[in-house]
Amino acid sequence: MIKLMADENLDNTIIRGLLRQNPNIDIVRVQDIDLSGADDPLVLEWAAQEGRVLLTHDVATITRYAYERLAQDLPMPGVIEIHTDTPIGSVITDLLLILECATSADLEGQIYYLPL
Repeated sequence: MIKLMADENLDNTIIRGLLRQNPNIDIVRVQDIDLSGADDPLVLEWAAQEGRVLLTHDVATITRYAYERLAQDLPMPGVIEIHTDTPIGSVITDLLLILECATSADLEGQIYYLPL
């Protein structure tokens, strides 16, 4: 099963909708693990240590740091960038599709952009 981590800026409605559709989804929020306000590299490091794909709306900086991790040959379980204008229902549908059809290995080192 793919493990997820929700960045501090991720709309909590997405998390609630995902868990409503599938309560077995393994997701933690940055706020729940005392990383609120942490720098993006630290968030990505924690996600890598825990093997969690990061869900974020932060297209501006997370992507750059994720690519830096890859350039340094550091683990990067994956990032899913979610455009803030995308309707919540579409985001939830796309994420459920990814979780249903992909494996952790498929997402390793990848950056996906939603909507698909």
